[in-house]
Amino acid sequence: MVIVSIAVLIMAVTLIVLAAAIVPAFLEIKKTAAASRETLERIEADLRPVLKELHETLTDLKEIVHETAEKRDEVATFMEALGDTGRGLRTINGVVGSVAGILSTSSLWVTGAKVAGKYAVEKFLRKRRKADGEQ
Repeated sequence: MVIVSIAVLIMAVTLIVLAAAIVPAFLEIKKTAAASRETLERIEADLRPVLKELHETLTDLKEIVHETAEKRDEVATFMEALGDTGRGLRTINGVVGSVAGILSTSSLWVTGAKVAGKYAVEKFLRKRRKADGEQ
């Protein structure tokens, strides 16, 4: 019986030592859980406005994308008209270049005809003066 009493005494002392070690650990775990809960509540409170703003931004972005998709056809039509205008300007530029070339060529002919006409008139007048002077 003495052995049983010693064993019971050792177990009791062991349980007291174990309880003395576990109680502070449980108290620390309880404090950590409370601090974690508070931290999570603060994070949640901080995230609510951010998430609300993100939701609003995504809604605005969705509207912008929708409006852009609606305007795509108008932009395509505008770009097509712009291309047609460019082709028309290129054609006009070609015609103006051709007309300018023709005008410069005809201007040379007109200048040549004027010089030839002056020369012919002067020659005719000289001949006439000579003929009048000989008479």
